[in-house]
Amino acid sequence: MTAPRRLLTVTALLPLLLTATACGADGTEKTTGPSGRKLDKVTLTLNWYPYGEHAPFYYGKRQGLFEKHGIELTIRAGQGSQKTVLATGAGHSDFGWADTPALLSGVESGVRVRSLGVFLQTTPSSVQFFASRKIATPADLRGKTVAGTAGDALSRTFPVFLKKNGLAESDVTVQNTDPAGKIAAVISGKTDGLLGYASDQGPTMKEKSGRDVGYLRFSEHGLNFYSNGLIAAQRTLQERKELSRRMVRAVSESFAAAREAPGPAIAAMDGASGQLPPRRVLAEQFGTTLTLLHTPATQGKAPGVNTEADWRRTLDVFTEAGLVTRARAVSAYWDGATALKG
Repeated sequence: MTAPRRLLTVTALLPLLLTATACGADGTEKTTGPSGRKLDKVTLTLNWYPYGEHAPFYYGKRQGLFEKHGIELTIRAGQGSQKTVLATGAGHSDFGWADTPALLSGVESGVRVRSLGVFLQTTPSSVQFFASRKIATPADLRGKTVAGTAGDALSRTFPVFLKKNGLAESDVTVQNTDPAGKIAAVISGKTDGLLGYASDQGPTMKEKSGRDVGYLRFSEHGLNFYSNGLIAAQRTLQERKELSRRMVRAVSESFAAAREAPGPAIAAMDGASGQLPPRRVLAEQFGTTLTLLHTPATQGKAPGVNTEADWRRTLDVFTEAGLVTRARAVSAYWDGATALKG
């Protein structure tokens, strides 16, 4: 299973989504939970079809953590972070789970959406390859060809990664490949590796090929930035602030609970999707996800606690990469007033 979190052309999709009728954003839909408690019906759209990273949502739902916070949660598969950002901004989903680069791109294009907290605070961005390639350091990429998708966050930040490791863009050939075809390109030998997420493509490539996979993680070689987190439309944050706060707490508690019970958390995903990876792949994906939850500034804090300094560093990376033309104040992207406090 691949997760092409493509940075689509926002301006092409924005008018269509913004003119559609928003639903579920007026706070009127209620239901009664198993305990007899009145619950708000809430939708959450993922960044892609369910994979290991999403286990906390299913586990939190099964364990009653969302109900504890007055929420009946419906989890929807996504089709890429950018579409999730657009759908959430337009009110077609109460909340979204999306990559921070897609959020930044959306805000810059006029989508009225903000982060409620990034949970994957260490980027899973990486170069992935079969271990037999004997690639141990960024310098070993010189002369190699990697599969990438033009315009997405990985391809846009890869030159920054190369620069930080003393390489020029011309030292590595990036072969433009459809996201769904990147794994096939490596398995077939058409490319030496791919640009992907350590919490996603790598375990799938290992499963499909039966070969060990190696990684050069951006975060271990001088480049880190925020990845996936919880988002909401500005309208939701204004009109349903109390619900938004409850949702943040429920998601944070679900991640904390899943971290303590990874096996049951993965089991909670049974039946989540017809495209669900095998359990051993889910377990590896989730295990990697658990290594991404904090930066040095948030170690020991609850999942989803962010700092303004970490946000600013992320904005600096994407300004250098050209995804952000001119960075605004952090508050334009992150609703620190609603988010979890450290």
